[in-house]
Amino acid sequence: MVVKQPFMGFEFLMMMYLLLLFFGVILVKCDDAAVMQALKANLGPPESLDWSDPNPCNWAHVQCTRDNRVTRIQVGNQKLKGSLPHTLNTLTQLQVLEFQTNQLTGPLPSLSGLTQLQNLLLNNNNFSSIPSDFFDGMSSLQRVYLDYNHFAAWSIPESLKSASSLQVFSATSANLTGNIPEFFDAFAGLTTLHLSYNFLQGGLPASFSGSSIQSLWLNGQKLNGTLAVLQNMTQLTEAWLQSNLFSGPLPSDFSGLNQLQNLSVRDNSLTGPVPASLIALQSLKVVNLTNNLFQGSQPKFDKSVAVDMVGGNSFCSNKSGDSCDPRVDLLLAVAESVGYPRIFAENWKGNDPCQPPWLGISCSSAGNITVINFKSMGLTGTISPNFSKINSLQRLILAGNNLTGTIPEQLKDLPDLIEIDVSNNHLYGPIPSFRGTVKVKTAGNLDIGKDGPSVTPISPSGGRNGPNGGGGSGGSSGKGSNTGVVVGSVVGGVCAVFFAGLLGVCVYKAKRKRSSGIPYQNTMVIHPRHSASDGDGVKITIAGTSGNGGPTSETTYSHTSSGPSDIHIVEAGNMVISIQVLKNVTNNFSPDNILGRGGFGTVYKGELHDGTKIAVKRMESGVMSEKGLDEFKSEIAVLTKVRHRHLVALLGYCLDGNERLLVYEYMPQGTLSRFLFNWQEEGLKPLEWTKRLIIALDVARGVEYLHGLAQQSFIHRDLKPSNILLGDDMRAKVADFGLVRLAPDGKVSLVTRLAGTFGYLAPEYAVTGRVTTKIDVFSFGVILMELITGRRALDETQQEESVHLVQWFRRMHINKDTFRKAIDPSLDLDEEALASVSTVAELAGHCCAREPHQRPDMSHAVNVLSSLAELWKPSEPDPDDIYGIDLDMTLPQAVKKWQALEGMSGYDNSSVIGSNDNTQTSIPTRPSGFADSFTSLDGR
Repeated sequence: MVVKQPFMGFEFLMMMYLLLLFFGVILVKCDDAAVMQALKANLGPPESLDWSDPNPCNWAHVQCTRDNRVTRIQVGNQKLKGSLPHTLNTLTQLQVLEFQTNQLTGPLPSLSGLTQLQNLLLNNNNFSSIPSDFFDGMSSLQRVYLDYNHFAAWSIPESLKSASSLQVFSATSANLTGNIPEFFDAFAGLTTLHLSYNFLQGGLPASFSGSSIQSLWLNGQKLNGTLAVLQNMTQLTEAWLQSNLFSGPLPSDFSGLNQLQNLSVRDNSLTGPVPASLIALQSLKVVNLTNNLFQGSQPKFDKSVAVDMVGGNSFCSNKSGDSCDPRVDLLLAVAESVGYPRIFAENWKGNDPCQPPWLGISCSSAGNITVINFKSMGLTGTISPNFSKINSLQRLILAGNNLTGTIPEQLKDLPDLIEIDVSNNHLYGPIPSFRGTVKVKTAGNLDIGKDGPSVTPISPSGGRNGPNGGGGSGGSSGKGSNTGVVVGSVVGGVCAVFFAGLLGVCVYKAKRKRSSGIPYQNTMVIHPRHSASDGDGVKITIAGTSGNGGPTSETTYSHTSSGPSDIHIVEAGNMVISIQVLKNVTNNFSPDNILGRGGFGTVYKGELHDGTKIAVKRMESGVMSEKGLDEFKSEIAVLTKVRHRHLVALLGYCLDGNERLLVYEYMPQGTLSRFLFNWQEEGLKPLEWTKRLIIALDVARGVEYLHGLAQQSFIHRDLKPSNILLGDDMRAKVADFGLVRLAPDGKVSLVTRLAGTFGYLAPEYAVTGRVTTKIDVFSFGVILMELITGRRALDETQQEESVHLVQWFRRMHINKDTFRKAIDPSLDLDEEALASVSTVAELAGHCCAREPHQRPDMSHAVNVLSSLAELWKPSEPDPDDIYGIDLDMTLPQAVKKWQALEGMSGYDNSSVIGSNDNTQTSIPTRPSGFADSFTSLDGR
């Protein structure tokens, strides 16, 4: 009798699969190691790196997975020489590749197929070329820096479109040629596009319209056309378009660009008036209009805006804000319909159109415009109805141009008109019923008298999707085809076995998760433990629930700016609070509970069931942009990595639909700015000097912790009194971490988009965008000046020379007499306190030094302030303290006493500081009744 073994085939397949998987992993590991050894050999070996260990995963600046797959190579700024091996694209688990600011040469190898690669930094080297398939398959790519390399001429390839998560593309001075491609609208999260100092030509692509680009650098090349598309780039914070060939007017409506801070269009051929909507833009800080052909009145920007517009323009007056002659305004209104052509801007100078060189304009002896002759000037556009407002006009000559549209009906009402010549254009429609004394010339307009223009057939271009077009190749047959089928079958079979095994593993893990009781929530959640190390990576998931409460499915969404379906997948965390709880504790976000408003949104007061008060920051729907999402993620990423008694604690957060909320500890006294600048309006008492000193010390300690004592170093970038909160004891905590950035290693600076508040920005940051921890030191110095003077960093109610606090303070601090006048008059100071103020003033001056290297570190500020604020005295011993120590007791005796105390029934073992406690931090205790399941481990 034969016994059947029905599962033998399956067991054999599984055994073969496991063997294949085992040897495959070994092979891959060996491949990664071989590639890294090739990299080491190509670099010479690198003298600045310790790469002596035979296992590359133990090398400095290299990170691997547990199974020794290389994920990060971060060797920027290491003075490396040599080239890169062509096998780099076999490191298929690579996520970060950084070779910036070295001396590498030779061609870049193709990185096609690196589907996991997110960050690519190759800038500031001497690479000679970049292959055409370089970006193929980089579907996870987010940041690309190729600046300042000596590439042979190349164009941005179509394959870049596959990087749908692209956020930064920077290729300044990289020998780019051709046009800017139209596909940049494919990147919903693109915020930075830097292509300066290349050889690009053509116009701005229409796909920029409505994009999420915030920082646009296109200066120093041969781009042309108009800037009309800027009007729809509502996320822009800076646009560098100088030194190109742009022409025509600026967009008429800048009102939607309410985040624009820096606009540079100098050295172009722009014409027309500077639009009032740009002049009125509240966010604007820097504008450069020099060396163009702007017309009309010279604009007068707010005095807080740094303006450069001297030279090369055609303003009617040399003084800002002066009105133009009404005749000039009328002629500019006429020129609008033909796009303010350059020929007018070059020849219409001064404020009297009846004086040369006003091209095409003739006047009577009384100074009235009588003849406008624009014959054969190559004008395009339409005939402006504003001609009818020039009542003295007798002859209007527009013949021999490329004008379209109709003859405006209003022209028939011109009282002195005797001739109108519009012959040889492309006009259509009826001819207005001019008076019989008016000579009307319309010959050469084929459609005059017709209802519309003739339609010129446009021959379609050859389609690529015809029978022989498109992506398909010709009909290959025979041996090649059969070989492809065989190879495809083998590969498909291996893949099927592999994914079957993978599916089994996933199912097993899912069962374990269900059995372990991990909660699923029917909402989107974020958990800080899965944040990326650079502070940018916050992840979310949607987890559905079945009718019995069990999980049914999870859906992963790509990173876009369209709302809550952005980013990737994690499990629910116990810092997540449901939207319903937050609605309940804030009385459904009642206006009565509003604590304040900011750029992020509105902050509401809430109260938990046990009476614990919280502050709930709710993002406004209008901030649902990539920038707003980045600030939301940044606050979570930073505040779950740092805990300090002088940093406001994050207690939880919520992301539900379009709702994004952050929950903080409640600071009952509100912001420092209330007590410095608004104390009279709010009926508060002015702060005494001793309290101001302690507040300054608290802030200094919080920032010192951010800069150097936390596990990672951070730069706040927006220190100011409205971001410093006070408790009932008037002790201060730093808040608002939406603009925080990781500090670069050492003293190297990092280039970022400009952010922060004018008046607190360090000069090198405002000009170049480069940040180090010293920009926070500068802001802190401004705060010290505000504490001393009671004046705002930027006070436009003051006289012009006193608007900027830092410059005014420097002048007042020159001698004692002027300095005493600068001190806040609400302060009642004795000689000892006055000496303290003088010391703090000196510290403030050092913190606000013009050069970053002249400013102290925050640890120095802490030392200076603590010596003034904390005069230590020994306290009397507490006889009731069970931890009291008999000073005559030996150390062994004391240890025995402590050991005995551990057995006492009233002793709480949980209060002992564990061996893993970081003594440089101060973690606030959890509010009573709040998130009982939350542990310190969850907050790290």
